[in-house]
Amino acid sequence: MNDLSKIHPMYQFSLKAFSIVFQKAVGRAAPNENLKERLSNLIDSITFSVYQYTTRGLFECDKLTYLTLLTFQILLMNQEVNTAELDFLLRSPMQTGISSPVEFLSDQAWGGIKALSSMEEFANLDRDIEGSAKSWKKFVESECPEKEKFPQEWKNKTALQRLCMLRALRPDRMAYAMRDFVEEKLGSKYVVGRALDFATSFEESGPATPMFFILSPGVDPLKDVETQGRKLGYTFNNRNFHNVSLGQGQEVVAEAALDLAAKKGHWVILQNIHLVAKWLSTLEKKLEEHSEDSHPEFRVFMSAEPAPSPEGHIIPQGILENSIKITNEPPTGMHANLHKALDNFTQDTLELCARETEFKSILFALCYFHAVVAERRRFGPQGWNRPYPFNTGDLTISVNVLYNFLEANAKVPYDDLRYLFGEIMYGGHITDDWDRRLCRTYLEEFIKPEMLEGELSLAPGFLLPGNMDYSGYHQYIDTELPPESPYLYGLHPNAEIGFLTQTSDKLFRTVLELQPQDRQAGDGAAGTREEQVKGLLEEILERVTDEFNIPELMAKVEERTPYIVVAFQECERMNCLTREMQRSLRELDLGLKGELTMTSDMENLQNALYLDAVPEAWARRAYPSTAGLAAWFPDLLHRIKELEAWTGDFAMPSTVWLTGFFNPQSFLTAIMQSMARKNEWPLDQMALQCDVTKKNKEEFRSPPREGAYIHGLFMEGARWDTQAGIITEAKLKDLTPPMPVMFIKAIPADKQESRSIYPCPVYKTSQRGPTYVWTFNLKTKENPSKWVLAGVALLLQI
Repeated sequence: MNDLSKIHPMYQFSLKAFSIVFQKAVGRAAPNENLKERLSNLIDSITFSVYQYTTRGLFECDKLTYLTLLTFQILLMNQEVNTAELDFLLRSPMQTGISSPVEFLSDQAWGGIKALSSMEEFANLDRDIEGSAKSWKKFVESECPEKEKFPQEWKNKTALQRLCMLRALRPDRMAYAMRDFVEEKLGSKYVVGRALDFATSFEESGPATPMFFILSPGVDPLKDVETQGRKLGYTFNNRNFHNVSLGQGQEVVAEAALDLAAKKGHWVILQNIHLVAKWLSTLEKKLEEHSEDSHPEFRVFMSAEPAPSPEGHIIPQGILENSIKITNEPPTGMHANLHKALDNFTQDTLELCARETEFKSILFALCYFHAVVAERRRFGPQGWNRPYPFNTGDLTISVNVLYNFLEANAKVPYDDLRYLFGEIMYGGHITDDWDRRLCRTYLEEFIKPEMLEGELSLAPGFLLPGNMDYSGYHQYIDTELPPESPYLYGLHPNAEIGFLTQTSDKLFRTVLELQPQDRQAGDGAAGTREEQVKGLLEEILERVTDEFNIPELMAKVEERTPYIVVAFQECERMNCLTREMQRSLRELDLGLKGELTMTSDMENLQNALYLDAVPEAWARRAYPSTAGLAAWFPDLLHRIKELEAWTGDFAMPSTVWLTGFFNPQSFLTAIMQSMARKNEWPLDQMALQCDVTKKNKEEFRSPPREGAYIHGLFMEGARWDTQAGIITEAKLKDLTPPMPVMFIKAIPADKQESRSIYPCPVYKTSQRGPTYVWTFNLKTKENPSKWVLAGVALLLQI
């Protein structure tokens, strides 16, 4: 429990609170004359009670992480797992630079299988998969492989061994597989988890144990407290229930309410305490003061939003530790979200407007739009570049605006409405231009004159309903909305696979980071932590090359063309990175030998090396990357090699690996600068034209006369049809197909092709957002809006 605060600073638990839960659990355990049985009952009761107490204060996304940590700790204590196998599951190492011999496994998956096959228990796994490709293909491509039996004798492996194989083959199914594993090891009551109802949690509160609601956008926990209050006779009308909303200088009122309530046994709700940072220490003292000798019926309820980042966290530890924490999160899935959006209105709302058909159609379309933009968040950067706090207020204000506009205009002003909804009501939250384009495109698809002809589909297989009454709309959602899938958001099913894979990576990464550090790697598998770090440290130092000698390189050059300037800048950035790597590793080496005192920087470096993470001090000087250290380091060496080749004779490579730059923008800008100088064109009136060739990099012998050939890009959200030369639907499970070589040249901006093209953003990594590089116009036969909604982008690395 104590370790959970490393995941989120809101997760703080005190020993005092734990002891109370512990004592109650002992009291609840079933009695038994037999000592062994009695012990088993006690352990079961304590484990489950602590699990329930902890889990209700965690966000949905962290519940499985906590459960996984708990399960592995128990299995390790009972010596029921092999630590080398657990290590494989958490780290998921893979051999790099090999290609998969079977079409149903990606190179990455095959790299994982090869790494696994080098362990004794998994010897010949790679050979078996190649030899019985048909039965393995059927297994890998099944809907829920975690429920299927593995082919041949592999089905007889232990539960943990089966998890290791599945992690390499289908990382997107690991969250489901992990639930099944927990159920098998701890029992089904840990995974069926209906949330505890409020009344049950309330029973555990008291004058010294407040209830603390961790808020999520669009959820109001106040209703639960009011309902419970009415049952027990605490209401605003009875004057024994005080509600203080903080943030408008209400601190004095809050203090008075607490003093009165503690004396008389009233209830107090303090809402949004995160808005009064300076007052929180006073509140902490007040709560402590009233925790003793208060009226036994005195209760405090608090609510606060979590800070957007750990640095911004301000809620005092004392308040969090002693409270019963409850997270309230909005419903997930389109079905629940669409009902919830509609719940903001009533039959009376629908009858407000004289122009009934127009009002109802646009209102329903707005509800669908609201549900889509809120729920699209879960697809990560492919959903939105940055997360936004869209809330029900945005929806209700938009409907008010709609009503006013329809009353005041003879014709429906579609453009004005879309502008107000997309740029102001919802757009007011949006800070990224591509996200703004996405929001605008949804509204163009959902709110247009065709809505009134009964022909408009909000999603494939979901028509905008006609004129109905309020309960009719709810019913229509139940009967007509297709089952939950990325199609409902205009995304390809691959978006779900990508999102689930990232979720499982994050789950195991967190569990790895929270493993007890003093645990010796058993079974002689991995040697001690220090030996592992030392081995890695020596390998990196041996393979990192010397710095580029910039004065020497400069002497070789006659004319500093834009491209040569870029090359020098890149060499300088690379020197800065490799210098820091060598310095910090040598320092750590001396520290491990005992010749230098270990500093916190050295410890951080040691931890990063052990956890396969790129050390923070290196990442700051490097290019954005989502890779772990094992994949990041060979990639760094590849970049150095490319730079060495280019600076060898400063001749433009026949095709340029755009990914290899710290600053790819500067290379693309250099293409424009060279052309501008040659033709004496003004730079600010130029653009880049992108033509996708039909060839791969091996087929090019020399660079083009002007511009450059570039390679190494991937497409996410769709794929490139090389024969037809257009963007087309992605293939299932092929998340980021590589692009052929692209020819980039500069042209006057007014000569750009604007018909049948999709302006496609290029990002350095799949995190998108701040890693934006450029926009390439790609040819499309379909409406570009399709690719906007599908979140189609080019990535320099995956």
